[in-house]
Amino acid sequence: MNILITGSNGQLGNEMRVLSAQHPKHNYFFTDVVEAENTHLLDITDKAAVSAFIAAHAIDLIVNCAAYTNVDKAEEDEITATKINAEALSVLGSQGIRVIHISTDYVFSGEACQPYREADPIAPHTIYGITKYEGEKRLLATCPEAVILRTAWLYSSFGNNFVKTMIRLSKERKELGVVFDQIGTPTYAADLAWAVFTVIEAPVWHPGVYHFTNEGVCSWYDFTIAILALANSTECQVHPILSEEYQYKTPRPHYSVLDKSKFKKTFNVQIPYWLDGLQRCMKLLNF
Repeated sequence: MNILITGSNGQLGNEMRVLSAQHPKHNYFFTDVVEAENTHLLDITDKAAVSAFIAAHAIDLIVNCAAYTNVDKAEEDEITATKINAEALSVLGSQGIRVIHISTDYVFSGEACQPYREADPIAPHTIYGITKYEGEKRLLATCPEAVILRTAWLYSSFGNNFVKTMIRLSKERKELGVVFDQIGTPTYAADLAWAVFTVIEAPVWHPGVYHFTNEGVCSWYDFTIAILALANSTECQVHPILSEEYQYKTPRPHYSVLDKSKFKKTFNVQIPYWLDGLQRCMKLLNF
């Protein structure tokens, strides 16, 4: 197949690039709106440009890793967030080919006390969540054969993310306060890339909405403790704090755990534990 991967300069896009070497039977076209080495320029909000690119390269499948993910900035720039997270999905979905799209736990309220299933009520509290869910709806309306993977707490050895931020702050400060009342599952982007290839390589195409994160649960505080232990950072004292003490600009979900039963059953796979993923990532960061 000829596979178009959007947002290839981001965390997941870069992990897709790395993992594609293990799947050499396909041809890959890595694209982004920012110019980079071995990356084609493509604006996924430009329908004419997308259609022309797909025709020129005989694309068979789109993997959409592009998104407007800055939760706070989305509140201030709803127009851009809507354009990238929602309107672009109408463009990608209307090309007459299959699409794999990455969505988020933010489509839910974050107020549950048990893992969210795919069919649970949607109730986003942020512009980010609202635009991501709008994107899901637009994609399924234009491409019923699409696969949507909702994920959460993504990090990688590429790009900026929570893992790198905590390592940096632990070197700059003697003390850190990290929230302990927000629960979720850290997800290594390399494992999410593996999940995407699991969908691609399945003997039967299984359209629909799925949840994928690593296994297990923890708080941001627990996650930080694990990160700094692996980084052998002993000089910085980490304290658990409440969300209200942090004073977020935009509300964060208190509970982001996703039920992955559907993905595991459909594709007959086991998913790595979050700490295993973190250990593999930290090795790449030379820890």
